[in-house]
Parts: sequence; structure tokens; C-alpha cells
Amino acid sequence: MSFATLSPARAQEGQRERRAITPAPTPVAPVGSTVPAPVIPVAPSSSTLAVKPVAPTTIEELRARIQEVLRQPQLAPAQVAVKVVSLDTGRTLYEENAGKLLQPASNMKLYTVAAALDRLSPNYRFTTSAYAPVRPDASGTMRGDLTVYGRGDPSFATRFNDGDYNRALDDFAAQIAAAGVRRVEGDLVGDESYFTGAPFAPGWEADDLQWYYGAEISALSINDNALDLFVRPGVRVGEPCTVTTGPATPLVTIINRTLTQARGTRRELKVYRPLGENTIEVSGFLAQDDPGYTASVAISRPAMLFVSLLRSALERRGIVITGRTRTVDGRARGGMPLTVSSLVEIAQRQSPPLSIIAGEILKPSQNLYTELVLRTLGRTLGTDLKQTSGEAGIKVVGAFLQEAGVGSDKLIMNDGSGLSRGDFVTVDGTLQLLVFMDRHRYSSVFRDALPIAGVDGTLRNRMKGTPAAGNVRAKTGTLNTVATLSGYATSAAGERLVFSVFLNNHPIDTEIRRSSIDAIAVLIASFAGRS
Repeated sequence: MSFATLSPARAQEGQRERRAITPAPTPVAPVGSTVPAPVIPVAPSSSTLAVKPVAPTTIEELRARIQEVLRQPQLAPAQVAVKVVSLDTGRTLYEENAGKLLQPASNMKLYTVAAALDRLSPNYRFTTSAYAPVRPDASGTMRGDLTVYGRGDPSFATRFNDGDYNRALDDFAAQIAAAGVRRVEGDLVGDESYFTGAPFAPGWEADDLQWYYGAEISALSINDNALDLFVRPGVRVGEPCTVTTGPATPLVTIINRTLTQARGTRRELKVYRPLGENTIEVSGFLAQDDPGYTASVAISRPAMLFVSLLRSALERRGIVITGRTRTVDGRARGGMPLTVSSLVEIAQRQSPPLSIIAGEILKPSQNLYTELVLRTLGRTLGTDLKQTSGEAGIKVVGAFLQEAGVGSDKLIMNDGSGLSRGDFVTVDGTLQLLVFMDRHRYSSVFRDALPIAGVDGTLRNRMKGTPAAGNVRAKTGTLNTVATLSGYATSAAGERLVFSVFLNNHPIDTEIRRSSIDAIAVLIASFAGRS
């Protein structure tokens, strides 16, 4: 694995967002109202290509304007697929290569989240339990191992706890203390055997695995299975920079090979974590006036980090553990989960409902949470014991898609998040999914979980000052040579539209791809005609 430069944005779609975001309402013009052709404001940033100032007023003009964007010389190397359909009439307004299998990037999350809402319901909660062979005696002594059994809860993370690294674990430790536990004569065990299979999905590239968006998948996850890395310059030239992590933990070794340079010097940093190790090497230079560098670096064996931090939380409450801190995975149990029928549940913590977690998946495009949801689908609804949790989850998603009218010829699925380079879908299949979810009993939950142009999530800084802002709700997707956007818009005439745009194999920088897609979304939102 090679050194990674200071910009871990290669397959990343946005900065980490730590709190759930409240979606803004979508403005909708009254059906049947007469709306004059509006002037399209040009976005103040470069995230949207400049478009002609007058909105398209006929379907023919809309098609011509979309083609004008797609036929730019900068997009000549790209594979393009686009489809736009009216939710009100069912008419197709634009279609190009709609049946072509292309990489969806994070548009794959639409499929996983939709299946989870349908199969598990928005009220589903992930449960983490602490088990013991017996209850503590009158003195508070519990004889035997204290086992923490994870079931894929993503919410032991700062984004669910107002940026606090310790709150969730402190609450869990408080429950254990409230059960009367004062001393554990045994080990503290982190049991992640609820899921089976490798910690990574097929098709994930080695360069992704260093960063939080390629973090290991574990039934006992903590802090997005990553450490936040903070690098700050020293006071004097020649001094080492300060390197700290959040949360602080002795489980990870930091090798600091940095130096502080004179003011105005260009930043040069490298961050490297060998695959499978918990050693992070930081090398390079920061100027004295550099505001500092922050990144989120994935860790190995996150279940061990979970129980290590939990042990500290228990010790802060005066609980003594005489044994070791260790973990157990599915392989150690022969592929079978923990048998809890003979154990006593000492404490239990439940996650926020899936409706909230769906927003924390789709808005910031969180890969780990999506994979936890996929494996939960497989673990709770899968029927083939020979399959891993991920494989079973993909089968559950496939069954849901058949019901949604998305045939198996429209999808090749290797993971839940779209980080796999082996994922392929069609824009036609994506449109069918979005149309199905528009009519679904949980349609409002699904829509509310999507990023809103110019407002939040990965669309927060895109399409501002255009008819798409506050209107378009859509899922972004970004990989090395891939950009995608699929979702909903209300036209200037008040017609409800659904669209999907895929650009693949485009070697030029990401900004060209994004601005082209955004220009199409703005045209759709500004369309003043009717189908």
C-alpha cells in the first residue's frame, strides 16, 4: 500500500457531518398553475456550469439543452447515461443509454436504504447488549466474562452524540453500573460474531482502506471505525508538529515524522497506515501559520477499540475488571453467532430509528453505515446459512428489487455502498426504484433522507442560487472517474420529475463531471413546460 497524500478525497463525497440534518421542505408550484418561463440564475460557484439564462419551455428544448451539456468537448471520453421521467404523467422527457450497465458509485446506497426501509421499517433499531453468565452478587462482584454483543449499531459515533467521543460508551457503562456491577472476575469480551464474512466488501481498492470511507465492517463498530487525526504546527521552526487522535487510545501507535517550517511555507504531509495494522505514520511539514490538518483514518480490529474504550469508561465509574480485554468474531464461533439463551442481559442500548440512520447514510454518503445495514438485512432476513451476512443481504435487496420492478439484468451488486468497483446498475433501474419509492408507504422517509441541493449533505455547496436549490433531492456518487446523481425535482411548472445521470470513465477532474451533472439538474428544475 503506497503513501497517501494529504487529500483523502479520492472516493470521498463530503466532509464528515456529525449530526442529523433536518431537511427543508420542497417547494412545489400548484398543479395546473401558469408559470412564466423563469430566468435561470447562474450559480455563484463553479459547481454548476453556466447555462442559458432562459429556461426551456418545451420538451424538445429541454432535450436539446441537456444534449448541449453532454456534448461538451470535456465530456467526450465519458460514458453517459441519462433518464428523466414525469412522476405525474409517466412520460419520459429524456433518455440516453438508459439500459447500459455503469458504475453507480454511491447511488448504490439508494438501493440498500430503500430495501432496508421496506424490509425492516423506519422504526427498526439496532441493539447492543452486555451479557454475563450470572448477575452480580450483593457485593457487586460478577464471576465470569462480561460480553458485549454487537448487532451492527452505527450510532456509537460522534455524529449521533453531538461530537462527543465518549457519550455513547459512558451511557452504556452507566447501564452496566446501574445493574449493580462493581467488579468483573473475568474478561471483557467484544463479540462481533453477529456478522459473518470479511471486514471488507469485494471490489474495494487498497487505497480506500486507509481512510474512514473504506473502514472495516464490524458488528461492534465505534466512531465510524476510524480515528480522527489532528496535526498542528509547533511553536518554533524545526519543532515536531503535534499529532493527536480523537478518541485518544493506546491501541493505535502514532509515528510522528513531522516538522514545523517558517510561515508561508507550503504544506506537505503524508499519512500512512499499513493494511491490517494499527500504526499511523505522519510525515512532512506544516508552516507555523498553518491552521492544521484533520483527517479520519480507518483502523484495524474496530471491535477491540470498542471494548478498550468501554473498559476505560467502566473504570472511570470504579468498576474493576480482573481479566483481559479481547474480541471474538464469527470465525472463532465457527460462523455461528453467540448463544444468548443461557446468559443474563446486564445492559442494553438501542440506536436511533432507521429513519434517522437513513439520513445519516444518504446525506453525507456514509459507506460503513450502509454496509452495516446491508449485513443486518442478511443476518435478520437471510435464509441460506452458507452465505456470509453481506451475500445474504445482497440477496434480500435483490428480492426487494424484483418486487419494485427492477430486474436482475439492471444490477450487479457487490456491496451496499457503491465503493466496490464491481457494482454496476442502469439509470433505467435507478429510475424504476425511485418511482417505486415515490409510491411507497415510506416515501416521505426516503425523500427526507436525501441530500437537498444547496442546503445539506453532499449537495450542500452545489447548485446554490439556481432553481434546483432547496428543490432537488438527490443522491450523489463519486469515484475516481465516476460521477452520478439520481433523485427528485419539481419543475418550474410544478410537475414532479425523477431523474438519473451517470458519467463513467471520465479521466478529467471531478469538478467537470459534477458541474455538468449539476447543469442538467438545474435544467430539469427550471423546465417551464409540461409533459
